[in-house]
Amino acid sequence: MNNTINRIWRLKKRPSGMVQRENFEWTEEPVAGIEEGQILVRNLYLSFDPTQRGWMAGPSYLPAIELGEVVRSIAVGQVVESRNPYFKPGDLVSGLLGWQDYCLLNKGSESALTKVSTKFPIPLSMSVLGITGLTAYFGMLVVGEIKPGDRVVVSGAAGATGSIAAQIAKLKGGRVVGIAGGSQKCGWLRDEIELDGIVDYKSENVGPRINELLPEGVTLFFDNVGGKTLDTVLAHLSLNARVVLCGAISEYNSAQTQHGLTNYMNLIIQRAKMQGFIILDYANRFQEASDELLDWVKEGKIKYQIDLAEGLENAPETLQRLFSGLNRGKQLLKIAEAPLDGETSTI
Repeated sequence: MNNTINRIWRLKKRPSGMVQRENFEWTEEPVAGIEEGQILVRNLYLSFDPTQRGWMAGPSYLPAIELGEVVRSIAVGQVVESRNPYFKPGDLVSGLLGWQDYCLLNKGSESALTKVSTKFPIPLSMSVLGITGLTAYFGMLVVGEIKPGDRVVVSGAAGATGSIAAQIAKLKGGRVVGIAGGSQKCGWLRDEIELDGIVDYKSENVGPRINELLPEGVTLFFDNVGGKTLDTVLAHLSLNARVVLCGAISEYNSAQTQHGLTNYMNLIIQRAKMQGFIILDYANRFQEASDELLDWVKEGKIKYQIDLAEGLENAPETLQRLFSGLNRGKQLLKIAEAPLDGETSTI
């Protein structure tokens, strides 16, 4: 790797309001030679997820990204050099490898990497079979306890996680209403996913529309949006309803105080349960979930969208797409071709 340059995005200042390109600093640094026990990975695809905005702002379920550090993100890359017995050159791996061309992992970091199968395309392993699909799977099946006959609402239903959660609810016998923004996203949910009802929050009044579609009330709400949407749906819960708090993307870039809940008393009146979760809580069951999700994809029971941008230099703008509503499904950024020895599936 002599004379190889690593292009890196580092966190320059913490965002206030919408994350901007000015929050990051672009640097170019030589790739160091590796030592005993180390692994050098060439990043191929970066994953973009709303939680990254939280990591930049301060500590959450993971420590905050420090100023000057490489911007943290999940990535899939290929091992190009290894002096570690657990990995060999050519292995595809996934981990928190960051916004950079190359990631050098030290001895003892084996647990920070997961080997990625070459049996199917990398984007599939980063969407339905990755954190996106796993979050939808455990959030809907374990936290939400979906059951036949449930009257389900999913916010952010055209998003990477919401669309999978909505389809799992359909598979398990729920009547599913999706909330999304704009005719294109709502059309996809209606025509491709075939949800039982659609609410376009950009052109419709969410509360009355939910009441029209589910007059008997909501028994399960899978929330990816938070804020006013969460508050609105709380007013439409039925007896013993469950609310799954998966995310609050409407609040992440707010420079103001977060939106308070005015309808929370309905949780008491309806004896409802509201629970948040973190996908890492289910790490010991990831393989089980991935296997079932893959079966559903192969059988055509789950459909998905990949929004693929290209070029490491475009990382800040790619992250912004999540919060401006421009992305269609799972947002990825391709930064290099995979120099694979074998063929991959075209599922």
